[in-house]
Amino acid sequence: MPKILIADDEPDIVELIKRYALREGFEVKAVGDGQKAVELCRKEDFDIIIMDVMMPDTDGFTASKKIRESKDIPILMLSARGSEYDKLFGFDAGVDDYVTKPFSPKELMARIKVILRRHTSSAPKNEEKLSCGGVTLDTLGHELYVDGEKTELTAKEYGILLFLMTNKGIVLSRDKILSEVWGYDYFGDDRTVDWQIKLLRGKLGKYRDIIHTIRGAGYKLEDPD
Repeated sequence: MPKILIADDEPDIVELIKRYALREGFEVKAVGDGQKAVELCRKEDFDIIIMDVMMPDTDGFTASKKIRESKDIPILMLSARGSEYDKLFGFDAGVDDYVTKPFSPKELMARIKVILRRHTSSAPKNEEKLSCGGVTLDTLGHELYVDGEKTELTAKEYGILLFLMTNKGIVLSRDKILSEVWGYDYFGDDRTVDWQIKLLRGKLGKYRDIIHTIRGAGYKLEDPD
C-alpha cells in the first residue's frame, strides 16, 4: 500500500486530500508544518509527499531541500501562488511537480499516480552509463558526473537528461519530454520543460551547450564540437 505524507497547515485541504487518497487505497499521514514533515521523514519512509509552500515554522521549499538531503522521496508541491519564480524555486528544491490552489482532487490523484509510476520505473538495462562529452550519467545510481565530478540532480532533471541521452541526435518536442518524464501531456505546460532545461544546463557547466534548442521544435542533445 503506497504511503503518502501530507504537509499542510489548512485542515480543510488536508481532509480533502486525505479523503481522496484513502479512496484510492493509499495510507496517509499528515502534519501541519514543514519542520514536522522533515522530522517524520527521518523516522519513517514515504512513497510521496504532498507539500504546501506556505507553512509555519518551516516553509515547503526549505523542508523539501532538507528531506532530499537524506531521502529520495518524490514531492508534489501545493501553492496558492503560481508565479514562474515560485515554480523555478520549487523545481530547484527538487520538487517533482507543482499544483496551484485551488485544484481538482481528481487531477491531484492522477498526478500522484504518474509521479509514483515514474519514480519506480527502471532505467534502461542495456546501458549502465551514458556519456556525452565530459558528461556521464550513471543510470543505476541515478547520478551525474561532469568531468568526473559528481553533480546532484533532481528527479526531473535526471529524467530529462536520461531521455535526451537515450535519444542523442534526435529532436524531442516539449510534448514528448512532458509525456516521457512527467507521464502526461494534458496537465503539462511547455514552459515547465523550458524551466527544467534551464536548471539542467546550469548543472552541466561548460557542457551546457550539448543541449541544443531547436526553435519551434524542441530540444536535441549532441556531442560537443
